[in-house]
Amino acid sequence: MKTKKGTAVFSLLAVTGLILISSESWTQTTKQVSSDAVQEAQTPGKVSITRPEQKKNEHDLKDIFAATKAESSSAAFKEQPDEGKMEGFDFYRDPLNSKKPMMTFDEIYKTDVAEKPKIMEKQKELLEKRYNLKPNLSSDVKMTRGKPIAVGPTARLADGATWDSLAAMNAEDIRAKKAFPYPPLPHPKQVTGGQVFPKMQIDMFPRLQRFDVDFDLPDAFLPEFPPAIFLQNRPELGDVSRGEVVSINNYYRLFKDLLTPVQLDGLRMLVTPFPQEEFNPTDDRKSEEASLGIACLDCHVNGHTTAQFHLNPDIRPQERRFRLDTTSLRGMFNQQIHSSKRSLRSVEDFTEFEQRTAYFNGDEIHAAKKGMNILSRVQVSHMAQMQNMFDVPPAPKLDVSGRLDPAKASQAELAGEKIFFEKGKCGNCHVPPFYMDQQMHDLKMERFTQEPGDGPMKTFTLRGIKESPPYMHDGRCLTLEDTVEFFNLVLGLKLTGEEKKNLVAFMRVL
Repeated sequence: MKTKKGTAVFSLLAVTGLILISSESWTQTTKQVSSDAVQEAQTPGKVSITRPEQKKNEHDLKDIFAATKAESSSAAFKEQPDEGKMEGFDFYRDPLNSKKPMMTFDEIYKTDVAEKPKIMEKQKELLEKRYNLKPNLSSDVKMTRGKPIAVGPTARLADGATWDSLAAMNAEDIRAKKAFPYPPLPHPKQVTGGQVFPKMQIDMFPRLQRFDVDFDLPDAFLPEFPPAIFLQNRPELGDVSRGEVVSINNYYRLFKDLLTPVQLDGLRMLVTPFPQEEFNPTDDRKSEEASLGIACLDCHVNGHTTAQFHLNPDIRPQERRFRLDTTSLRGMFNQQIHSSKRSLRSVEDFTEFEQRTAYFNGDEIHAAKKGMNILSRVQVSHMAQMQNMFDVPPAPKLDVSGRLDPAKASQAELAGEKIFFEKGKCGNCHVPPFYMDQQMHDLKMERFTQEPGDGPMKTFTLRGIKESPPYMHDGRCLTLEDTVEFFNLVLGLKLTGEEKKNLVAFMRVL
């Protein structure tokens, strides 16, 4: 019996040891999985220089390889314009975003790095003049994974103005006095523009760092990172993100048992990096190292957003373009038009356009230069199938028609719903159950600001709206309270303080 007992104890220890080993092995595997495979694919390993062919020789170190050192193929060029030299556009290096034609990457890099502190300081001054950027966080209202929402309004009013005094003024007077508290929010570097990622995302994926400009809004006013993921084909699972950012490293492990092969292949394409205007191998890129590019889900993180911004690709000249926040892909399956201005009529067209030109600011010339990615319609349809799986967050207080269940809603929420569909006029464009109308509308903002206005813009869904700050196409409204104040002025609603609070309470449960 003693032997058997000892054997049993030994066996238990052995099993325990195996469990410990397995746990350690699992931890190591987890650490490996959490690394950035895309970054590693671009980073050469350090190799000791031991062989003669590894050493740079005198020829290697000469500057004869520079374009400016090339000898002319004919002496006759001396008599030709510009001596036969291309001083402007070049296929691989051009004057885009340069101070002078044919700047080298090193020259551009040094210039941009030197100018960056001043650029960001100017943007900081502008933001602090417009907003109170010290966040007031809700003690009870949180996003799906627990991030508290910021409470507003945050806008700073003109001297002597109050929200009630502004609401009593007509549009012409507000414009003449430059008193409108929500003018367009500019890109920190308009001439260059391009996609800018928040620090919390760059901390995880350093390849998204730009050397010429930084993100400008505090993290407290942004969506969760990582955002939750809801699948409309498996609603009973709730958030399926498991607290991870979906990438090329983990997409298969996370979703192989949740998606069909077609959807999984679409997800693979959505997490595969392709060249983009600022992130690519060319000399006019804005990443310090040559890059494979960015993936669709770098911008639409977990099928949602972290408020990354760029410039809309649909307007010229450059100074007329406006800042555009990355929108969520949640609920794509229920949307019939896509993109803020382009009014694309299918997810497939939207996907193909984004891959081919929008990543390049709507410019096919630069796309061809930096790595245009022509996808077959089979791949496009797979990507569309996956995008159509992303669902909006559950809204337990709504019934099947998208209206509040009186048995579950608070009095403030019920009062807010009444305002939403009546005095607030919100329901005119944001129609249940998805709280959008598949239309484009023009708010004619030129009535209130010195800018020319943006023209018709797509109505975006309000389902899950508390998880998608900041608001409006350019993020000029940092909180839901700011958004209510914005529309109270633009639509002339004359809402009371209590009505505004109730309206926000209703939108928080959508």
